[in-house]
Amino acid sequence: MQDLKKLGFCRGVNLGGWLSQCDYSIGHLDNFITESDIAQIAAWGADHVRIPFDYNIVQKTDGTFLEEGFARLENAVALCGKHGLHVVLDLHKTAGFSFDGGEQETGFFDSEDLQELFCDLWEEMAKRFGGMSDRVAFELLNEVTERRYLQAWRRLIPRCMERIRRHAPQTLVLIGSFWNNSPAALKDLDAPYDKFVVFNVHCYDPLAFTHQKAYWTDDIDREETVRFAQTGVTPAYFEGIFASAAEMAARHDTALYCGEYGVIDKADPADTLAWYRAIHAAFEKMGIARCAWSYKGVDFGLCDPRLDAFREEIVKNL
Repeated sequence: MQDLKKLGFCRGVNLGGWLSQCDYSIGHLDNFITESDIAQIAAWGADHVRIPFDYNIVQKTDGTFLEEGFARLENAVALCGKHGLHVVLDLHKTAGFSFDGGEQETGFFDSEDLQELFCDLWEEMAKRFGGMSDRVAFELLNEVTERRYLQAWRRLIPRCMERIRRHAPQTLVLIGSFWNNSPAALKDLDAPYDKFVVFNVHCYDPLAFTHQKAYWTDDIDREETVRFAQTGVTPAYFEGIFASAAEMAARHDTALYCGEYGVIDKADPADTLAWYRAIHAAFEKMGIARCAWSYKGVDFGLCDPRLDAFREEIVKNL
């Protein structure tokens, strides 16, 4: 089993909203995250960052690669390295699919052409970053959403992995299941392609608390304020959520990584701290590596002023 703590992928922070879920303007791409932000994350004691990026940063829909976009990724990796941080490069949106239906990317799981673009992109990523396997990991695709995509996803994983391994034989690759990387859905994946594959889950439970008043989902009452005391959340609650995923990882002798977890900025800050304490206790007990969502903005910012009185306590156990 890969020891993610020893490898430097144990306690991380997402850089959401920088190269994904953004307007792609030059001003935003140049300035949303700067060296001072990377230095701050390192000062918090994190060992890595997860950088979500969208395919259109580095690839046109005709398959042509964009050197300016690759330069951005390369510069980000170099900047993180300067401050002792490892990097997970997470493909947050691919041609034909996004976890966010508002992106209007469709057809990926039914299209040989779109899947070939995906494999081409990851082979190119492997060529460019495969020599950095000591500090750069890959995440194939953020949050496959619906069960109906599962069989196509299971077929695509080994196909893409074969392309990656031509150039990056020892790079860690994070792979999740459907239902937005649900821990409960991990059991429906196949065994890892090889010993350098890590199982990946996300956790925003209970959604009514972590996403209260979120404008983008119909799965909650958007008008309801939910206090932590109402949730019944304890470390044991999260241990139950992760139990089947941890068993799946143990059965296949691989590590378990929670690539996203966090609380919306509409929640009470003291309640946010209480939630983090509970999930961090579960992570520590179960030996689960993790990466909090998110450093700045995207409705979940850890550096937001609202958390000034609580941040030190939150980040000490990232």
